[in-house]
Amino acid sequence: MGRIHLTDDDLKQIKAHGLEVEQVNENIGSFEKGVAHADIDRPCTVGDGIVKLDEKAAGSYAQIFESCAKKRGVTQFVPASGAASRMFKALLKLSAAHGAIKKSEIARLAHSKGSEYSEALIFVENLSGFAFYPALCEKMRKSGLDPATEMAAGDYTHFISFLLFAKGLGYNGCPKGLIKFHKYPDGPRTPFEEHLVEASRYAKGKDGVCHLHFTVSSGHKRRFETYFNVIRNKYENAGNVVFDVGFSIQSPATDTLAVDIENKPFRNSDGRLVFRPGGHGSLIENLSALNGDLIFIKNIDNVVTDQGKDLTVFWKKVLAGYLLAIEERVFIYLDRLRNEPVNDGTMNWALNCAQEALCVDLPSEIYEFPAEKKREFLIRQLNRPIRVCGMVERTGEPGGGPFWVRQKDGSSSIQIVETAQIDLSSESQKEKLDRLTHFNPVDIVASVRDRNGNPFNLTQFVDHDAVFIAEKSMDGREMRALERPGLWNGSMAFWNTFFVEVPVETFNPVKTVNDLLRDAHL
Repeated sequence: MGRIHLTDDDLKQIKAHGLEVEQVNENIGSFEKGVAHADIDRPCTVGDGIVKLDEKAAGSYAQIFESCAKKRGVTQFVPASGAASRMFKALLKLSAAHGAIKKSEIARLAHSKGSEYSEALIFVENLSGFAFYPALCEKMRKSGLDPATEMAAGDYTHFISFLLFAKGLGYNGCPKGLIKFHKYPDGPRTPFEEHLVEASRYAKGKDGVCHLHFTVSSGHKRRFETYFNVIRNKYENAGNVVFDVGFSIQSPATDTLAVDIENKPFRNSDGRLVFRPGGHGSLIENLSALNGDLIFIKNIDNVVTDQGKDLTVFWKKVLAGYLLAIEERVFIYLDRLRNEPVNDGTMNWALNCAQEALCVDLPSEIYEFPAEKKREFLIRQLNRPIRVCGMVERTGEPGGGPFWVRQKDGSSSIQIVETAQIDLSSESQKEKLDRLTHFNPVDIVASVRDRNGNPFNLTQFVDHDAVFIAEKSMDGREMRALERPGLWNGSMAFWNTFFVEVPVETFNPVKTVNDLLRDAHL
């Protein structure tokens, strides 16, 4: 049977997941081989991997997009499968540890223990300012509770339980995209609604249709669809737009087999194999299935109120215009390579142009190749999907950043690298991480069709070695889980990539509920 022994029931379970035995064996092999760390050459900085545009240049690129947008098929792609439970981690811990939740007790514990109690104190002190507060009070009143009386008494027990659990708003089990984030005179908006409003300002085609695609969890898909049908007319009328909104789930066929500490298949209490979602990198298949053209990619929780949208929309257009300018150059090079006579002079010129255009350091031996081999190499290098990624100056947010990374063939290319991909036991690699100046906010514009307008198969441009191994637990036992290369990390490793600095004001994620108290969300 190969690497592992499988029973007939195991084989049925594997087949039900849409997997092959060979894939399961490959999973096991990845655990045994271990994680391949990224070989960081240096962090990208302004002028060395990151382009910083002045006001005039930025405006010019925005105009390029505006003049071309209606000729292209534009789509907004939003990974939105995350649950909101992480937003309420401090409140969940508080609820589990205390029967009654009094403001005075929270304040005492915040003073003595800090951390999550301090977060909880900030929350209760600002509770009435959150966009979901009116809906929360309404749920409480329907159960015979008086929110004003309980708040005056400093008792937040029911507020928190009705916020988190099914008897109230049930936000602990709610997708983050459907949490009420922002206040407006005509009612609160969720991140899902904010994406509709934002996309209508740059992703509307000449036919007035605005295309968006959300990847959601299987358990929440119907909920998103129902909500969209409820609010659709409101936003179509307000924006003079027709929304074409699609939803997809992460395929079970991208799940990976979990193992124990000895790298043997992990089984639950019933003896069945345990499979886990393969991480957001698995969404490259959803992205490829769109057969899109020009695609904006942005996380579900990185939204702002209308007062902040002008800046966000402008820089979306800038990134897209920059991509279109790059794409035009690439297509010109491809046409010349395919149609002009092959000789060393032309090919060396093309190599120099490609190195400048693609933001890569080519291996020196390339210049020694015969002319025909150079041509084939350059066509392969140029004929790839293109992405332009906004980068913000580092402000302490956790997550990945832009680096020059050495490849197996000796070349270097710019990549988005997560901290988990870096060998922190190496002083040299850690020192390069410490010098990182910019952060990846997941603000990406992608061109996913070739010179002839045919969609690329995006799964062909994945670095399959760039996997993550996460330490988990189940039933009190240690478990190791394999996550596929991240969507904007290894899953786009072999795209032609460009980094452009964008204002930090365009990055406004909501990781905890208290982030909604920041100016961009008020």
